[in-house]
Amino acid sequence: MTDATDSFPHRATGEFDVRVTPIEAGPLAIGRMRLEKTFHGELEGTSVGEMLSAGNPASGSAGYVALEVVDATLAGRRGTFALQHSATMHAGGREMRIVVSPGSGTDGLAGLAGRLEIVIEAGRHSYVFRYALPED
Repeated sequence: MTDATDSFPHRATGEFDVRVTPIEAGPLAIGRMRLEKTFHGELEGTSVGEMLSAGNPASGSAGYVALEVVDATLAGRRGTFALQHSATMHAGGREMRIVVSPGSGTDGLAGLAGRLEIVIEAGRHSYVFRYALPED
């Protein structure tokens, strides 16, 4: 499986609002949170998901994994799909990978593949979503 951004012929951008609600804290600083997002722009819709995190974000070192189900319209097609997150931050550096879970697309988004990048600037969240649909 390749990670090259040019393997996805389409690009969608926009902003999103996010609400993170703690569900519970576990041993070794493992936290569990509920995610709720509203996407604006070329990807228009909502998502819900859960995130597990570990580490000490206040010190600049932590990691998280998450799954979220997106119910949205993209390129004039309506459907759902799942995003799978894996991220770490350490000493000011950040590595984040968010991909469409293979086989998760439904209805008009069946067969969707792609990668989503989150951009946070001045407290605002935006995204760049590189994707492919079956006709591509």
